[in-house]
Amino acid sequence: MNHALEGFVRQEVEGLGFDLIEFRKGGTGRRPLLDVRIDRRDGTGISVDDCALVSRALEPRLDASGMVGDNYVLEVSSPGVERPLRHAADWRRFAGRMASVLAPSLGGRLEVQVLGVDDSSGVPVALMREPRGHEHRVPLADVKEARLVFRWDTEGKR
Repeated sequence: MNHALEGFVRQEVEGLGFDLIEFRKGGTGRRPLLDVRIDRRDGTGISVDDCALVSRALEPRLDASGMVGDNYVLEVSSPGVERPLRHAADWRRFAGRMASVLAPSLGGRLEVQVLGVDDSSGVPVALMREPRGHEHRVPLADVKEARLVFRWDTEGKR
């Protein structure tokens, strides 16, 4: 049911001109919590007005679908500074940034610099470099989780 619900939410969000970055269903059976993270396709960032627009459009569609009942909580927000990297486009867009990546071929979780993605063989491969300089090529299908890393430098800047 969660896959069907996520697909429904994705279709509605994309129909409004946004990308669904992350969808989580939590809460309780009596009061489900739907956490919807959206982003702009042009990469300019999400405003409070964007979140309100998506929320106001999504609520009546969810109500009419009957997929979550009447007593749910809908939260629509931006993916945040530690956003997930799930698709080849994410790995291209955030090349040069640091990410925390979990993959068996990395021996667990590593913090790496995102270099991009190579999909010349037809299978997308994430390209990354450890701080020591060692480079890794990991098929995206083998990446269990990847999120951007956010740190403040000593002057309070990113």
